[in-house]
Amino acid sequence: MWEYSDKVREHFFNPRNSGPLDGANAVGDVGSIQCGDALRLMLKVDPQSGVIEDAHFQTFGCGSAIASSSALTEIIKGMTVDQALTVSNQDIADYLDGLPPEKMHCSVMGREALQAAVANYRGETWSDEHEEGALVCKCFAVDAVLIEDVIKANNLNTVEEVTFYTKAGGGCTACHEGVEEILAKVKAARAGPGEVSPPPACPATPAAPRPPAARMPLVQKIRRIEEVLEAVRPMLQRDHGDVELADVQGRKIYVHLKGACAGCMMEAATLGGIQQKMIEALGELVQVLPAALMPAEA
Repeated sequence: MWEYSDKVREHFFNPRNSGPLDGANAVGDVGSIQCGDALRLMLKVDPQSGVIEDAHFQTFGCGSAIASSSALTEIIKGMTVDQALTVSNQDIADYLDGLPPEKMHCSVMGREALQAAVANYRGETWSDEHEEGALVCKCFAVDAVLIEDVIKANNLNTVEEVTFYTKAGGGCTACHEGVEEILAKVKAARAGPGEVSPPPACPATPAAPRPPAARMPLVQKIRRIEEVLEAVRPMLQRDHGDVELADVQGRKIYVHLKGACAGCMMEAATLGGIQQKMIEALGELVQVLPAALMPAEA
């Protein structure tokens, strides 16, 4: 299990500035529920001074996403929009006394939402949509520009680090070669024309191809999913809630949250916690989504 700081726990259990913001004149939306994380950042900016008078958020994601979003709103309140744009994802993590490496992508999402909100306030076009051919990770819709920016900003050196910060490569691994190419490009730029980069690895013995992961039979997968739900059910029932499996469609697991869990403001955190347990139990990257998002039958 990951180690979380006291400040992460505090902002997760008692998030600041959560929910809609009346009078917001700047809104930034990033991510998507289909990709597992989504964040809406709302700002109320004084038109005369450009000072951010208030900031709220709504997020669908894990506890780290909630804590990072809560921290971001606290950091930027009282700043001008220009000052807010200097806030980095590392500033968000530092405010929380650190995040587990595997959860740094939550702070990156906050940074993107801030850029989107400021662009919206200024009447500029900001989009995380990708031009044809620019998409590197199809599983999580991460493009080359974001990967390169995050590598530079956080001095990343490995594919694993890139996955921690962007989620790219955390699914089918097909994009690992593309991520390695971007890492090599940034590394060469860091070395500069007057420095010598380390020699490339000897190509005499090519690495063996990664074997495909064994696919778990559907009946066994459903049984394992039900076991996870049985394990978390007592915790939900203590708070007068419950959860039931609705359907399994590939890597998407749809559930019904019942009782006090249905419509709870911590619904996203509950789903995120269940999702993490599913990933650990199944040994593959899956998404746990509310049954309301199930595609309609043809």
